[in-house]
Amino acid sequence: MLRGLKARHERWPLSRPFRISRGEKTAADVVVVEARAGDHVGQGESVPYARYGESIESVLAQVSALGPAFENGLTRLELQDALPPGAARNAMDCALWDLEAKLKGCSVAELIGAQSPAEMVTAVTISLDAPELMADAAARVADAPLIKVKVNGDAPLESIAAVRRAAPSARLIVDPNESWNAALLAEMLAPLANLGVALIEQPLPADGDHALEHIASPIPICADESAHVSADLARVARRYRAVNIKLDKTGGLTEALATRRQAEDMGLIVMVGCMISTSLGIAPALHVAANAQFVDLDGPWWLLQDRDSAVRFSSGRLAPPRNGWGISSRRIA
Repeated sequence: MLRGLKARHERWPLSRPFRISRGEKTAADVVVVEARAGDHVGQGESVPYARYGESIESVLAQVSALGPAFENGLTRLELQDALPPGAARNAMDCALWDLEAKLKGCSVAELIGAQSPAEMVTAVTISLDAPELMADAAARVADAPLIKVKVNGDAPLESIAAVRRAAPSARLIVDPNESWNAALLAEMLAPLANLGVALIEQPLPADGDHALEHIASPIPICADESAHVSADLARVARRYRAVNIKLDKTGGLTEALATRRQAEDMGLIVMVGCMISTSLGIAPALHVAANAQFVDLDGPWWLLQDRDSAVRFSSGRLAPPRNGWGISSRRIA
């Protein structure tokens, strides 16, 4: 059976700017991998992230270098050693899951031995902006059960309080994206608890999060940039009570499932997150997100237009695609 590998860059414009403490995005730049075996094609998508030293060019080069190995029968398990965790392995790994399901005439859920993903609550994100504009954005999604608030180190409490007033019933996640220091975090804990914040995500820089070992927080603190794969969790558990699992960090669904199992065994709160991507990048993450305590998979919600096989958003709930990645055609009604 002839095997071939292709990768390409795609750019998907956003419907409005997405701002965090590190900068602003107006488009989702993704890498799509197609793994072909005979007449069957599996697809995977990833988002190269400069924070982790990645670029579109570097990820395309990593995938291209694996072309001969894939043609010679590279398996998904062999891939785990062939590439390090990151965007290139994510796109490849997810393409191989999809291809395996197509070759066997089943769904990815069946390969995993799990139920097909069901509708779930997802966080909807309020992008970093002036407090009054963040309040306006929060008012438009005030019926969402879970809202994520992007902040930086510049008067974050004002922004969080503005969102809380606009969305009094929602659970809140506060995400500084590494922009706070230990003193600011300690200062913020009591006010955030009074505002009913449910989770604080990666407040300190990953290379300075050792300070968390000496901070007693009434609110669970979640590792994002500090945690990539299951091997990180022993260190994470000394500093955090939760971990954000993203396929672009773990390097695909294979390691994401392993990271989730280990996190649960260690008693960590599980959050499943994403980059700004299309539904092709979200579909595999749905298999990790089932029954997670926090789900943050609103990446496609920011797009001007998504793929045809799209997840569906309504009032802070996410419904899986009806077809496309990892779904057996014989199961479509």
